[in-house]
Amino acid sequence: MSSLLICSGSKVLLPGCEHPKPASIIIDKVSGKIIEVVDHQANPGDFALDDGAVEWVNSGDNVVLPGLVDAHVHLNEPGRTAWEGFWTGTQAAASGGITTLVDMPLNSLPPTTTVANLQAKRLAAQGQCHTDVAFWGGVIPDNQIHIQPLVESGVKGFKCFLMESGVDEFPCVNESDLHLAMKELERSKGVLLFHAELEEPVSQPQNPEPTFYTTFLASRPQALETSAISLVITLQKAYPNVRCHIVHLSASSALPMIREAKALGLPLTVETCFHYLCLAAEDIPAGRPEFKCCPPVREAPNRELLWDALKDGTIDCVVSDHSPCILELKHMDDGDIMAAWGGISTLGLGLSLLWTEGQKRGITIAQIVDWTSRKSAEHAGLSNLKGQIKAGYDADFVLWDSNAEFVVSKDLLHYKNKVSPYEGLKLRGRVQQTYLRGKKIFDFVLDSANNFNGSDPEPIGRLL
Repeated sequence: MSSLLICSGSKVLLPGCEHPKPASIIIDKVSGKIIEVVDHQANPGDFALDDGAVEWVNSGDNVVLPGLVDAHVHLNEPGRTAWEGFWTGTQAAASGGITTLVDMPLNSLPPTTTVANLQAKRLAAQGQCHTDVAFWGGVIPDNQIHIQPLVESGVKGFKCFLMESGVDEFPCVNESDLHLAMKELERSKGVLLFHAELEEPVSQPQNPEPTFYTTFLASRPQALETSAISLVITLQKAYPNVRCHIVHLSASSALPMIREAKALGLPLTVETCFHYLCLAAEDIPAGRPEFKCCPPVREAPNRELLWDALKDGTIDCVVSDHSPCILELKHMDDGDIMAAWGGISTLGLGLSLLWTEGQKRGITIAQIVDWTSRKSAEHAGLSNLKGQIKAGYDADFVLWDSNAEFVVSKDLLHYKNKVSPYEGLKLRGRVQQTYLRGKKIFDFVLDSANNFNGSDPEPIGRLL
């Protein structure tokens, strides 16, 4: 039985390179680690090894990319597994080149706010994960005594809401709660993630039409985000050892204060999402709740400012914020956007979405992978294992056909509730195969024949 796997290709994206180049990745199949990366496209005759000692993966015309790290995913199991679960969510992730995801602490029952609740979630995940999975903890009122035990139990950081989350078991925090939590986080130098919208009075038009996207957009103006981020920066000045992270930034009006905070040396990081970079409010039809998320998709000029902020480093990484629900809660039957659950399902499509939109703006695949792999791994505290094709790292990689074109349809979606604002959209770039620690976990050709990966029938993902 072969003990080595060698992936060889003419287009391999290596750390620090602006473009893919010829290289070969030598992998120990037992440990799943990369032993060495050589800077040429190797052939079997290049190695003095016994026949059968090496398994070869020839990438052909595909680009070899590091596996993606999605640091913002709602898997909802246990408790709301009808919305999404570990099996379907990680399968969808693998189909899009994601080899590691980090699960959010809310929407499961119980939420990840105590060690016991974390253990319940880890127990539910056992044997179900096609990708590696890590966990965020949650900060809610009066749970500061659980922060240090959760850190010791392995959570990668903590998320809180500055306005109501939409589920009763995960209430929002106020400024006093945050002082208590951040004092605890100073001890562990942990990261605190903020859903950065701060509720304030919003004027509404008389008799607003609930099926109009403009009605929803007016209910969540950019001022909610800028007020919240201003509070976060004020708190961070008082607790400079606590890294603060803004999740799913949609408001370009917050960019100046974020730039100023970073210029002061504050440890502030920021993410945005595929939907804020690929959709525009002006294009959303009435009665289409699949486009609803919180904060909302905003206008096209705002979108371009987010792209600019990514390019100049103001925004650090891009994630999915995959936040599904059962179809009834999405109000697909009556088109009531105001009443619908706010969340967009994207697992499996993110790389293709960014490549399609990025090519219109001169973005390279190296930039996209930096935002969706290296920097997201760093954000989640996984930069010593994930996010790069490098000796000593997990052998997580993707074979990517940058020229393939396809139309998004329900049969290509692997998550549980197959609702997508991208259905019918023509995208460019497709994952052909995904490997986790040197083992194939997705194969597009086999998937088309209803055999997801054709190799290991049991999922091999680990809980990190």
